[in-house]
Amino acid sequence: MTAASRYVSCAGYELHYMDWGAPDAPVVIAWHGLARTGRDMDALAAFLVEHGWRVICPDTIGRGFSQWSRAPRDEYCLRFYARLARALFDTLDIRRAHWIGTSMGGAIGTVCASGMFEPDMRERIVSLVLNDNAPELAAPAIERIKAYAGQPPVFDSMAQLEKFFRTAYAPFGWLSDAEWRKLAETSMRRLPDGRVTPHYDPAITQQFTEHADDYLIWPHYDALDLPVLLLRGVDSDLVLKEVAQQMRTRGPGAQGRLQWLEIPNCGHAPALNVPEQWQPILQHLSAAQTAQTAHG
Repeated sequence: MTAASRYVSCAGYELHYMDWGAPDAPVVIAWHGLARTGRDMDALAAFLVEHGWRVICPDTIGRGFSQWSRAPRDEYCLRFYARLARALFDTLDIRRAHWIGTSMGGAIGTVCASGMFEPDMRERIVSLVLNDNAPELAAPAIERIKAYAGQPPVFDSMAQLEKFFRTAYAPFGWLSDAEWRKLAETSMRRLPDGRVTPHYDPAITQQFTEHADDYLIWPHYDALDLPVLLLRGVDSDLVLKEVAQQMRTRGPGAQGRLQWLEIPNCGHAPALNVPEQWQPILQHLSAAQTAQTAHG
């Protein structure tokens, strides 16, 4: 297993990503959620590498080690994130890739694979895993996310920050003590006065205030022509069951290309850190890659 921390220029910004596995292996893009980082995908990436995949886990601009936007009102939105993803593909010379996306990362994958924002991306994404993401999200849950993400708290110590994360991200499901510590350490920055706060640019919530209905993306979903795996946390307040049912009747669902799995003991969103969540993803990727190879 190999993993490297790398930086690349994409769409005018320095983008950080973790690069797992052999450079000649089939590629998986694993994209994190709204206020998270690519390090959330470490455990999944390590597992997939053992099964012959290369996994690239970016930090979106405004998160982790990537630069913050110079024009947050215009750039913290799905259209620009799709441009960022295309630039990443181009810079790393990725011709085809599978896409795993948690929450926001799933939405980015959907709008990329539809080709409506970046036309050439439609042919470059082979399959899609939506980890607790759908073409329509519950409004009360969006308000909840806006409330905690828009005003990141400040703490005197890492212990206090970790306690906050354990509460805020309890819906992720089971994490070991070591995993909670790692999550806190990969999700923080120190302020000039030495206190600690979550890593991200608070302006990322302008996606909601400046881009009305940015996550209402049924036209993109309807345009998809690829296999999709939906992982829904049983207790998710963001992806409602009736929306998942609707996904079965539209787009890939109407084509018989949607698989929907309920993930027990999780809300929004499953942490993708246990074998029970890895195995269906691996099966989905393997089947899609086999079909892609057969069709050239």
